[in-house]
Amino acid sequence: MSKEAVFFIYLIERYAETKQTTAHKVLEQWDSLNLTHFIYEMYEMYHVERLENAFDDIDKLILEKH
Repeated sequence: MSKEAVFFIYLIERYAETKQTTAHKVLEQWDSLNLTHFIYEMYEMYHVERLENAFDDIDKLILEKH
């Protein structure tokens, strides 16, 4: 498994935990908003910063899609 995939799994699990939901539901939401690939591709930025910063960025992306 690539380092990007390992980090993506970690990111989605921690994001779901923060939102008090499941990783499956988060993935469904990201897929429905066409954000999954974009978030996955943000590895270079997200893996070097605090997870909370990535979560804030993801929340903004979700709001923009609604």
